[in-house]
Amino acid sequence: MSDFAQIPMKFVGPVKLSGPVIEGDYEVPLATYETPLWPSVNRGARVSMNCAGGIQCVVVDERMTRSVLFEAPDATAAVQTLTKIKAGFPALATIVEGTSRFAKLIGLNSQIAGNLLFLRFEFTTGDASGHNMCTQAAEALMNHILEVYPDLKYGSISGNYCSDKKATAVNGILGRGKYVVAELTIPEKICQRYLKTTPEKIVQLNIRKNLIGTMLAGGLRSANAHFANMLLGFYLATGQDAANIVEGSQGLTMAEERGGDLYFSVTLPNLIVGTVGNGKGLDFVLENMKRMGLNKEREPGENSRRLACLCAATVLCGELSLLAVQTNPGELMDAHRRIERGQ
Repeated sequence: MSDFAQIPMKFVGPVKLSGPVIEGDYEVPLATYETPLWPSVNRGARVSMNCAGGIQCVVVDERMTRSVLFEAPDATAAVQTLTKIKAGFPALATIVEGTSRFAKLIGLNSQIAGNLLFLRFEFTTGDASGHNMCTQAAEALMNHILEVYPDLKYGSISGNYCSDKKATAVNGILGRGKYVVAELTIPEKICQRYLKTTPEKIVQLNIRKNLIGTMLAGGLRSANAHFANMLLGFYLATGQDAANIVEGSQGLTMAEERGGDLYFSVTLPNLIVGTVGNGKGLDFVLENMKRMGLNKEREPGENSRRLACLCAATVLCGELSLLAVQTNPGELMDAHRRIERGQ
């Protein structure tokens, strides 16, 4: 029996959600050593409970990817073979269906570098995040292509054009995992009462910190304060592959003042989560999923989309709370001194 790393975990909320995928009030689990994260996210959740409709979440797109690498005799041969491979897309889709009940091939992108041919396959994967499912499908596709086009040679089952667990532009542009937007409109009085700040101050800080500051730092398709904190806590508590916070944290925070109120949103184009698969059978994960209402029979893919919305809403709560804190001098460090150091 394997040993377990003991990571403190608490439920925060409830968070109020609405949208095409999920609606209602939910508590969400966060496993973290950073104890101020719980009250911070909880404050954002409290704001959502006091806003009409709560946090609206929508899944814009979903696809999981795996890229493979071939070696062609030269660049001309690579181009010619790529044209033929694209023309045979329907046959590739049929091959994928033979590898899994849930994997579906929905897209193909490519890059050629010298005589090297990179193919980026895109799949839907039901309720699974799809790492292994996509690799298995890509392996079958690769074997087929090598058989049909003998001039090609095997390069690698993963050519880094996926791009898995790395900060790249391709994921934000083409998508990897769930593409989710969560948004909330906060009345000015609620903003002042619970966040101890004003819409104007949050909007200004978001521009200066998340947009300008990130640009000066050379951020890659990322403009947020700390998406990774909430993602890691949520991923560990729900049995996800925690390394996927690398691409998952490449997201955008927006804040606008609208008629005196605050419009606040987070956009996460690379949210890689699932409700079945490796790590999801652990007792504490099953209990957490059940507590979030994800144990009922639904259509394939519905539970994972609901989980993605819960995750995005959690990110919004934590992002909102931290930005509010940072509009007030001394408040951030004071919170850490009180909560982490007991001072």
